[in-house]
Amino acid sequence: MTAPDQKPLLRVVKGTPDDYELAALTAVIAGLASAAPVEGKPAARSEWANPARRVRRPLQHGHGAWRASGFPG
Repeated sequence: MTAPDQKPLLRVVKGTPDDYELAALTAVIAGLASAAPVEGKPAARSEWANPARRVRRPLQHGHGAWRASGFPG
């Protein structure tokens, strides 16, 4: 029973469920409430952790090549 100042967690609006049906419904709702939230998007990885950065691009020659060699590719 709930205290007079509290609302019930579940209320049957239509139909007459038996004790087993109410117990099953309560178990499902309690399980959903205690489940961990699903994360839709993984955490962003740092660019330093990108394995492609370990592969060196071929060095270009010509005017300003030394400056362009430091730019990410």
